[in-house]
Amino acid sequence: MRNHEILQRFVSLTIAATALALSVSAADTKSAAAAAPPAADKTAAQGKAPMSDEQMIASAMSAAPRKVAQHATIVAMGADGKMRTLRKGSDGFTCMPDNPETPGPDPICMDRNAMEWVHAYVSHATPPAGKIGLMYMLAGGTDASNTDPFATGPTASNHWIKTGPHVMIVGADASFYGQYPKSADPDTSTPYVMWANTPYQHLMAPVR
Repeated sequence: MRNHEILQRFVSLTIAATALALSVSAADTKSAAAAAPPAADKTAAQGKAPMSDEQMIASAMSAAPRKVAQHATIVAMGADGKMRTLRKGSDGFTCMPDNPETPGPDPICMDRNAMEWVHAYVSHATPPAGKIGLMYMLAGGTDASNTDPFATGPTASNHWIKTGPHVMIVGADASFYGQYPKSADPDTSTPYVMWANTPYQHLMAPVR
């Protein structure tokens, strides 16, 4: 599976759909913005009209609290997996709009540490130690395996779950996650650990 497909799985927190890719450094985002085409739009099969930049910005902003979203950098994905910047921000957060190829809403907003964590995930590398990151998915998320970080769809054994609006804490020490449930089939209406006991375990905290 290509890296941009793997990342879309994460951005959905469901590993349930197709292509997204993410460049996490400012230099990467800047160079991709110069070269990338417009962000991916609704597929022809879905019969949806392409989103305008304004619509993508609004979608991305729906992922985070208003004050965070107002000052966040907004980036969008091209069909070839390259990024472009729709709006430059100043608060250290980067937001992405809903991916129209996934079945559920999945805009996401991440701080700098969370972006590094996602980069490690996409690279199948160990996330950096001592860098706790925050992610918002206040509009919800598409479904995912709760046990396999790189699952591509539900199976009889990978504990596929549904997620609603939530925030995520990534990159914390193992002792932090030890205080929350790590069941393979969690109650998603309360905080729980997703991908427990893997390098990519993180806290899922519902907000509704």
